[in-house]
Amino acid sequence: MTEARTVLGVEIGGTKLQVALGRADGSIERIVRGSVKAEDGAPGILAWLEQGVASFIEEIRHEGHPAPEAIGVGFGGPVESATGRVLVSHQIHGWEGVALKHWFEDRFGGLPTAVANDSNAAGWAEYCCGAGRGTKNFAYTNIGSGIGGALVVDGKLYDGQGRGAGEMGHVYVSDWTAAVPGAVDKLEHLCSGWSIERRVRQAEWPKDTALWALCGGDQTTLRCAMLGQAAQAGDAYALGEIDRVASAVGTAISNLITLFHPEKLALGGGVALMGEVLLAPLRRYVDQHVFGPFQGRYEIVPCALEESVVLVGAMLLAGEL
Repeated sequence: MTEARTVLGVEIGGTKLQVALGRADGSIERIVRGSVKAEDGAPGILAWLEQGVASFIEEIRHEGHPAPEAIGVGFGGPVESATGRVLVSHQIHGWEGVALKHWFEDRFGGLPTAVANDSNAAGWAEYCCGAGRGTKNFAYTNIGSGIGGALVVDGKLYDGQGRGAGEMGHVYVSDWTAAVPGAVDKLEHLCSGWSIERRVRQAEWPKDTALWALCGGDQTTLRCAMLGQAAQAGDAYALGEIDRVASAVGTAISNLITLFHPEKLALGGGVALMGEVLLAPLRRYVDQHVFGPFQGRYEIVPCALEESVVLVGAMLLAGEL
């Protein structure tokens, strides 16, 4: 049966690299993780993958596991679905035009490879195995080093013209950081994990707060997780920053729901791991802005598959080859 086929899933993110051994039904048996400095760009990531995936396959064979029959890749940027060619990465330099499907098939014994945008892979995983189960129309968005999105329409992953769809990070919202009234900017420029950290590290905030203590008095060490922890402890500055992020993301999501009206939207990515301290105000802003007749007829929930979501989606897509 298809579900019994052994496959590899690969996640290529802005800050995260993962390779998993699993099955075509999305079940994971083993994961290896790695990281490459952002400044090393695409060449550094490809070098890690060339060694890491080869070593992983050799280890699997040495231990007597069935050899993988296909590879699925979730890539952190838009790709051309028909060819598996990377269009661009908005976080890491050097990816423009890389024939990623061909690269994998050439390096790893001709194993058939499916390459998808990581958010599309994640959205498909959540629909099949996570928060989207039982729905007909479903949306997924993630807030991490970038902001992406995926749409499932009538039970099928929607890919637009073959270059993806649901690119939440690239819709425009009010820019509360700008000096000019009425300014707008891309959601990703304001609310991605990297954007939040860069902004808060440069801001002035009170020294006698939970956030200051979590940073050990060094703003350059701030991470979004610290912002969430400080907000949970009642830190006024952290709560204010998260509220502004929730307002911007909530506005974008309300527009998506107004246009598409899924039964459910799942929120993933590292920033979303803040949990209800982010989700509660976000839901409130969505409800304020969404088309009135749709109020109360959708759910916004956390991603169920958490850190493995892209790998699960990649393996599901590999199983379709």
